[in-house]
Amino acid sequence: MSDAAKPDPSDAALVLEYELDAPPAKVWRAVTIPALRERWLPDCDLAGAEPESSIAGEEVRYRLRDSEPPFRESHVIFRIEPNEDGGTRFRIIQRACDDGVELPQPANSNRCVMRAAA
Repeated sequence: MSDAAKPDPSDAALVLEYELDAPPAKVWRAVTIPALRERWLPDCDLAGAEPESSIAGEEVRYRLRDSEPPFRESHVIFRIEPNEDGGTRFRIIQRACDDGVELPQPANSNRCVMRAAA
C-alpha cells in the first residue's frame, strides 16, 4: 500500500448505513423532534440537547458525551436521503471531537503494534 492510499487517522469515523422502509420526512422527524429522538437517543447521552448544525431534511449533527470517565465527546451526524424503493438511506457517522484522540483500531488493522520494553 502506498502512502497516498493509506487512510488518514484524523478522518477515522464509525459509519453505519441502513436502508429503511420509512419515507425520508418521517425519519427526519425521528432524529430532530426531541420527544421522538428521546426514545432512541436520550438527552443524557448528548453534550447538548440542541443540534450543533443541520441541513433541513438532509443532515443533522449532535455532540455526544460518554456517561463514564474520561467523558469523551464525539460528533454524530445523521444523513438522510431517499432510496430507490421510496424509503430512506440512513447514515450515521460518528467522529471523536478531540483531534488528539485517536479512535480505537480493530485488531486486524495492519497497524504496527507497539509494546513497552522490559
